[in-house]
Amino acid sequence: MPVLMKFLHIAAAIVWLGGISFKLVALRPAASAQLAPPRRLPPMAGVQQNFFKLVWLAVGLLLLTGLAMLPAVGMKTAPLGWHVMFGIGLLMFALFGHLCFGPYRRLKLKVAATDWPEGGRRGGQIATSASLALAPGGLATAAVIFLV
Repeated sequence: MPVLMKFLHIAAAIVWLGGISFKLVALRPAASAQLAPPRRLPPMAGVQQNFFKLVWLAVGLLLLTGLAMLPAVGMKTAPLGWHVMFGIGLLMFALFGHLCFGPYRRLKLKVAATDWPEGGRRGGQIATSASLALAPGGLATAAVIFLV
């Protein structure tokens, strides 16, 4: 059971951080370079919708598996890296919630209203927020590896 929990925990983190990386490094720049906002924003909003469903699943798995592994060592005796990872994870969950219920919700409204300038601005906010999530994700990963 502990090995399965660890596998699911790592897989969920890979899905979340890997998806952010793909979107920021490959998908968004290519779409922005080749498509005007009226052609780019509707499919990007659809991509976000599908990706965010996957991230909600990943967030749930990260919380459940992390909390399932914790009783084996106890919070008081857990390695420092676990504490750092847990704190950073909570910060990232909050950032993701803000992203979903703030800029992403407004992006969908602006796309539906064909307000391309404002939709582009909201897409930019999503990209900025996603970029901000990569650094803590890397720190959490490093903490659990190096702070044992």
